[in-house]
Amino acid sequence: MSVSIERLEPSRATSHAVGESPLWRADEQALYWVDIPARQLHRVTPADGIHRQWTFPEQIACFTFDAAGTLLAGCESGLFAARLGASDTVTESQWQRLAAPAFPASGMRFNDGRCDRQGRFWAGTMVQDMSLVSDVGALFRYDAEGRLSAPLVDRLVTQNGLGFSPDSRTMYLSDSHPARRRVWAFDFDAERGAIGAQRLFVDMNDYPGRPDGAAVDADGAYWTCANDGSRLLRFTPAGVLDREIVLPVSKPSMCAFGGRDFDTLFVTSIRPGVGANEHDGHVFAVRCGVQGLPEAPYAGALPVAG
Repeated sequence: MSVSIERLEPSRATSHAVGESPLWRADEQALYWVDIPARQLHRVTPADGIHRQWTFPEQIACFTFDAAGTLLAGCESGLFAARLGASDTVTESQWQRLAAPAFPASGMRFNDGRCDRQGRFWAGTMVQDMSLVSDVGALFRYDAEGRLSAPLVDRLVTQNGLGFSPDSRTMYLSDSHPARRRVWAFDFDAERGAIGAQRLFVDMNDYPGRPDGAAVDADGAYWTCANDGSRLLRFTPAGVLDREIVLPVSKPSMCAFGGRDFDTLFVTSIRPGVGANEHDGHVFAVRCGVQGLPEAPYAGALPVAG
Protein backbone atom coordinates (compact mmCIF):
# COMPACT_ATOMS: atom_id res chain seq x y z
CA MET A 1 0.00 0.00 0.00
CA SER A 2 1.45 3.37 -1.02
CA VAL A 3 2.25 6.00 1.59
CA SER A 4 2.75 9.73 1.13
CA ILE A 5 4.39 11.90 3.80
CA GLU A 6 4.16 15.68 3.48
CA ARG A 7 5.44 18.35 5.83
CA LEU A 8 2.61 20.66 6.80
CA GLU A 9 3.95 23.97 5.55
CA PRO A 10 3.59 26.88 5.85
CA SER A 11 2.14 25.94 9.21
CA ARG A 12 5.19 27.35 10.94
CA ALA A 13 8.51 28.63 9.66
CA THR A 14 10.48 27.40 12.67
CA SER A 15 10.28 24.05 14.41
CA HIS A 16 8.60 23.24 17.71
CA ALA A 17 10.52 22.18 20.79
CA VAL A 18 7.76 19.74 21.81
CA GLY A 19 4.99 19.53 19.23
CA GLU A 20 2.11 17.51 20.67
CA SER A 21 -1.61 16.74 20.76
CA PRO A 22 -2.83 17.20 17.18
CA LEU A 23 -6.62 17.50 16.94
CA TRP A 24 -8.69 17.87 13.77
CA ARG A 25 -11.86 19.99 13.90
CA ALA A 26 -14.05 18.88 11.02
CA ASP A 27 -16.39 21.89 11.19
CA GLU A 28 -13.41 24.17 10.56
CA GLN A 29 -11.39 21.77 8.38
CA ALA A 30 -8.50 22.82 10.62
CA LEU A 31 -5.77 21.11 12.59
CA TYR A 32 -4.83 22.25 16.11
CA TRP A 33 -1.75 21.23 18.10
CA VAL A 34 0.50 22.55 20.87
CA ASP A 35 4.14 23.35 21.52
CA ILE A 36 4.31 22.57 25.23
CA PRO A 37 7.34 24.56 26.50
CA ALA A 38 6.43 27.52 24.27
CA ARG A 39 2.97 27.60 25.94
CA GLN A 40 1.42 27.84 22.48
CA LEU A 41 -1.64 26.45 20.74
CA HIS A 42 -1.42 26.36 16.93
CA ARG A 43 -4.06 26.14 14.21
CA VAL A 44 -3.68 25.62 10.47
CA THR A 45 -6.16 25.11 7.66
CA PRO A 46 -4.29 22.84 5.22
CA ALA A 47 -6.40 23.97 2.25
CA ASP A 48 -4.92 27.47 2.30
CA GLY A 49 -2.00 27.17 4.73
CA ILE A 50 -3.29 29.94 7.00
CA HIS A 51 -1.68 29.59 10.41
CA ARG A 52 -2.63 31.08 13.78
CA GLN A 53 -1.21 30.68 17.25
CA TRP A 54 -2.12 31.63 20.79
CA THR A 55 0.24 31.89 23.79
CA PHE A 56 -1.12 30.84 27.19
CA PRO A 57 -0.21 31.85 30.76
CA GLU A 58 1.23 28.38 31.39
CA GLN A 59 2.14 25.23 29.48
CA ILE A 60 -0.73 23.54 27.69
CA ALA A 61 -0.17 19.84 26.94
CA CYS A 62 -3.51 18.38 25.86
CA PHE A 63 -6.90 19.79 24.94
CA THR A 64 -10.30 19.37 23.36
CA PHE A 65 -13.27 21.63 22.57
CA ASP A 66 -16.92 21.59 23.58
CA ALA A 67 -19.74 21.92 21.06
CA ALA A 68 -19.67 25.72 21.35
CA GLY A 69 -15.96 25.90 20.53
CA THR A 70 -14.69 26.62 24.04
CA LEU A 71 -11.28 25.09 24.76
CA LEU A 72 -10.75 22.56 27.55
CA ALA A 73 -7.03 22.24 28.26
CA GLY A 74 -4.81 20.16 30.52
CA CYS A 75 -2.03 22.45 31.74
CA GLU A 76 0.54 22.76 34.52
CA SER A 77 -1.78 23.58 37.41
CA GLY A 78 -5.00 21.92 36.34
CA LEU A 79 -7.75 21.82 33.74
CA PHE A 80 -8.79 25.15 32.21
CA ALA A 81 -11.51 26.54 29.96
CA ALA A 82 -10.64 29.31 27.52
CA ARG A 83 -12.28 31.05 24.58
CA LEU A 84 -9.86 31.72 21.74
CA GLY A 85 -10.07 35.26 20.46
CA ALA A 86 -8.57 37.63 17.92
CA SER A 87 -5.53 38.31 20.09
CA ASP A 88 -2.60 35.90 19.88
CA THR A 89 -2.29 35.96 23.69
CA VAL A 90 -4.67 34.33 26.17
CA THR A 91 -4.47 36.34 29.38
CA GLU A 92 -5.20 35.22 32.93
CA SER A 93 -8.61 36.93 32.71
CA GLN A 94 -9.52 35.01 29.57
CA TRP A 95 -9.36 31.54 31.03
CA GLN A 96 -10.78 29.80 34.05
CA ARG A 97 -9.45 26.92 36.09
CA LEU A 98 -12.05 24.19 36.31
CA ALA A 99 -10.41 21.51 38.42
CA ALA A 100 -7.04 20.28 39.60
CA PRO A 101 -5.77 17.09 41.17
CA ALA A 102 -3.61 17.12 44.28
CA PHE A 103 -0.22 16.89 42.61
CA PRO A 104 1.94 14.61 44.79
CA ALA A 105 5.25 16.15 43.66
CA SER A 106 6.60 19.44 42.41
CA GLY A 107 7.25 20.09 38.75
CA MET A 108 4.25 18.17 37.45
CA ARG A 109 1.77 18.90 34.66
CA PHE A 110 -0.87 17.20 32.59
CA ASN A 111 0.45 15.33 29.56
CA ASP A 112 -1.61 13.26 27.11
CA GLY A 113 -5.39 13.57 26.95
CA ARG A 114 -8.47 13.12 24.77
CA CYS A 115 -12.21 12.54 25.00
CA ASP A 116 -13.75 9.11 24.97
CA ARG A 117 -16.45 8.58 22.35
CA GLN A 118 -19.10 9.70 24.85
CA GLY A 119 -17.40 13.07 25.41
CA ARG A 120 -15.68 12.63 28.77
CA PHE A 121 -12.18 14.11 28.86
CA TRP A 122 -9.41 11.76 30.04
CA ALA A 123 -5.95 13.10 30.84
CA GLY A 124 -2.88 12.00 32.77
CA THR A 125 -0.17 13.70 34.78
CA MET A 126 3.60 13.35 34.92
CA VAL A 127 6.74 14.80 36.53
CA GLN A 128 8.31 16.93 33.82
CA ASP A 129 11.88 15.97 34.69
CA MET A 130 11.93 12.50 33.19
CA SER A 131 15.42 11.83 34.54
CA LEU A 132 13.85 11.43 38.00
CA VAL A 133 11.90 8.34 36.83
CA SER A 134 9.16 9.36 39.23
CA ASP A 135 6.09 7.11 39.09
CA VAL A 136 3.66 9.54 40.74
CA GLY A 137 1.74 10.24 37.51
CA ALA A 138 -1.91 9.19 37.25
CA LEU A 139 -4.87 9.09 34.87
CA PHE A 140 -8.02 11.14 35.55
CA ARG A 141 -11.48 11.50 34.04
CA TYR A 142 -13.30 14.85 33.74
CA ASP A 143 -16.97 14.11 33.12
CA ALA A 144 -19.72 16.08 31.41
CA GLU A 145 -20.95 17.36 34.78
CA GLY A 146 -17.59 19.00 35.46
CA ARG A 147 -16.34 16.50 38.02
CA LEU A 148 -12.71 15.43 38.16
CA SER A 149 -12.27 11.84 39.28
CA ALA A 150 -9.82 10.44 41.75
CA PRO A 151 -6.79 8.78 40.11
CA LEU A 152 -8.09 5.86 38.04
CA VAL A 153 -4.68 4.50 37.03
CA ASP A 154 -1.65 5.36 39.15
CA ARG A 155 2.10 4.73 39.33
CA LEU A 156 2.70 6.13 35.83
CA VAL A 157 6.00 7.75 34.94
CA THR A 158 5.18 9.33 31.57
CA GLN A 159 1.47 8.85 30.84
CA ASN A 160 0.68 8.66 27.13
CA GLY A 161 -1.08 6.80 24.33
CA LEU A 162 -4.76 7.28 25.23
CA GLY A 163 -7.19 5.81 22.73
CA PHE A 164 -10.64 4.21 22.57
CA SER A 165 -11.83 1.42 20.30
CA PRO A 166 -14.61 2.20 17.81
CA ASP A 167 -17.10 0.11 19.82
CA SER A 168 -16.03 1.84 23.09
CA ARG A 169 -15.31 -1.49 24.73
CA THR A 170 -11.54 -0.95 25.09
CA MET A 171 -9.38 1.90 26.37
CA TYR A 172 -5.67 2.08 25.57
CA LEU A 173 -2.99 3.74 27.71
CA SER A 174 0.80 3.74 27.55
CA ASP A 175 3.77 4.73 29.64
CA SER A 176 6.38 6.11 27.28
CA HIS A 177 9.22 6.49 29.74
CA PRO A 178 12.38 4.57 28.65
CA ALA A 179 12.10 2.54 31.85
CA ARG A 180 8.54 1.40 30.97
CA ARG A 181 7.78 1.41 27.20
CA ARG A 182 4.48 -0.45 27.50
CA VAL A 183 0.95 -0.11 26.14
CA TRP A 184 -2.00 -1.51 28.10
CA ALA A 185 -5.58 -2.25 27.15
CA PHE A 186 -8.44 -1.92 29.64
CA ASP A 187 -11.99 -3.17 29.51
CA PHE A 188 -14.14 -0.05 29.17
CA ASP A 189 -17.70 0.53 30.32
CA ALA A 190 -18.91 3.30 27.99
CA GLU A 191 -22.15 3.94 29.87
CA ARG A 192 -20.44 4.62 33.19
CA GLY A 193 -17.09 5.80 31.88
CA ALA A 194 -15.41 3.15 34.00
CA ILE A 195 -12.35 1.04 33.31
CA GLY A 196 -12.06 -2.62 34.21
CA ALA A 197 -9.53 -5.38 33.72
CA GLN A 198 -6.06 -4.28 32.58
CA ARG A 199 -3.84 -6.35 30.29
CA LEU A 200 -0.56 -5.82 28.50
CA PHE A 201 -1.32 -4.91 24.89
CA VAL A 202 2.16 -4.22 23.48
CA ASP A 203 5.60 -4.39 25.07
CA MET A 204 7.46 -1.73 23.10
CA ASN A 205 10.76 -3.04 24.40
CA ASP A 206 10.37 -5.51 21.52
CA TYR A 207 10.08 -2.72 18.90
CA PRO A 208 11.94 0.45 17.90
CA GLY A 209 11.21 3.54 19.97
CA ARG A 210 8.92 4.35 22.87
CA PRO A 211 5.07 4.43 22.75
CA ASP A 212 4.12 8.10 22.65
CA GLY A 213 0.79 9.58 21.52
CA ALA A 214 -1.62 7.36 19.62
CA ALA A 215 -4.78 7.10 17.53
CA VAL A 216 -7.28 4.33 16.80
CA ASP A 217 -8.50 3.88 13.22
CA ALA A 218 -11.94 2.86 11.93
CA ASP A 219 -10.87 -0.81 11.88
CA GLY A 220 -9.98 -0.68 15.56
CA ALA A 221 -6.22 -0.81 15.01
CA TYR A 222 -3.96 1.17 17.34
CA TRP A 223 -1.38 3.54 15.84
CA THR A 224 1.44 4.67 18.12
CA CYS A 225 4.19 7.18 17.50
CA ALA A 226 7.47 5.39 18.19
CA ASN A 227 9.35 8.23 19.85
CA ASP A 228 13.12 7.84 19.34
CA GLY A 229 12.28 5.24 16.70
CA SER A 230 11.30 7.49 13.74
CA ARG A 231 8.23 5.40 13.06
CA LEU A 232 4.49 5.00 13.13
CA LEU A 233 3.50 1.50 14.22
CA ARG A 234 0.05 0.00 13.68
CA PHE A 235 -1.12 -2.83 15.91
CA THR A 236 -4.25 -4.88 15.31
CA PRO A 237 -6.80 -5.21 18.14
CA ALA A 238 -5.00 -8.46 19.00
CA GLY A 239 -1.73 -6.53 19.57
CA VAL A 240 -0.03 -7.78 16.40
CA LEU A 241 2.16 -5.34 14.47
CA ASP A 242 0.88 -5.20 10.89
CA ARG A 243 2.21 -1.90 9.51
CA GLU A 244 5.32 0.21 10.01
CA ILE A 245 5.88 3.63 8.45
CA VAL A 246 9.31 5.27 8.68
CA LEU A 247 9.14 9.03 9.28
CA PRO A 248 11.73 11.75 8.56
CA VAL A 249 11.85 12.75 12.26
CA SER A 250 13.58 11.10 15.20
CA LYS A 251 10.90 11.81 17.80
CA PRO A 252 7.33 11.58 16.48
CA SER A 253 5.11 12.49 19.41
CA MET A 254 1.40 12.03 18.63
CA CYS A 255 -0.89 11.29 15.71
CA ALA A 256 -4.53 12.08 14.93
CA PHE A 257 -6.81 11.33 12.01
CA GLY A 258 -8.23 14.22 10.04
CA GLY A 259 -8.81 15.64 6.60
CA ARG A 260 -12.11 15.83 4.74
CA ASP A 261 -12.50 12.04 4.72
CA PHE A 262 -10.44 11.32 7.85
CA ASP A 263 -7.90 9.54 5.68
CA THR A 264 -4.88 11.58 6.83
CA LEU A 265 -2.77 10.93 9.91
CA PHE A 266 -1.40 14.22 11.21
CA VAL A 267 1.80 13.64 13.18
CA THR A 268 3.53 16.10 15.51
CA SER A 269 7.19 15.79 16.50
CA ILE A 270 9.77 16.92 19.03
CA ARG A 271 13.04 18.66 18.27
CA PRO A 272 15.83 16.84 20.18
CA GLY A 273 18.34 18.94 22.06
CA VAL A 274 21.26 17.37 20.19
CA GLY A 275 21.49 16.18 16.60
CA ALA A 276 18.18 17.55 15.29
CA ASN A 277 17.55 17.34 11.57
CA GLU A 278 15.68 19.82 9.38
CA HIS A 279 12.34 18.05 9.87
CA ASP A 280 12.41 17.50 13.63
CA GLY A 281 9.83 19.61 15.45
CA HIS A 282 7.50 19.95 12.45
CA VAL A 283 4.05 18.56 11.69
CA PHE A 284 3.40 16.01 8.96
CA ALA A 285 0.43 14.73 6.98
CA VAL A 286 0.68 10.98 6.35
CA ARG A 287 -1.67 9.34 3.85
CA CYS A 288 -1.52 5.57 4.06
CA GLY A 289 -4.86 4.29 2.79
CA VAL A 290 -6.43 3.97 6.24
CA GLN A 291 -9.44 5.86 7.58
CA GLY A 292 -9.95 7.17 11.07
CA LEU A 293 -12.91 8.42 13.09
CA PRO A 294 -13.85 11.92 14.27
CA GLU A 295 -12.83 12.82 17.81
CA ALA A 296 -15.79 13.42 20.08
CA PRO A 297 -16.03 16.92 21.58
CA TYR A 298 -16.34 17.40 25.32
CA ALA A 299 -19.97 16.60 26.16
CA GLY A 300 -20.37 19.21 28.90
CA ALA A 301 -20.88 22.95 28.60
CA LEU A 302 -17.75 24.88 29.51
CA PRO A 303 -17.88 28.34 31.11
CA VAL A 304 -16.77 31.23 28.90
CA ALA A 305 -14.03 33.19 30.66
CA GLY A 306 -13.19 36.80 29.94
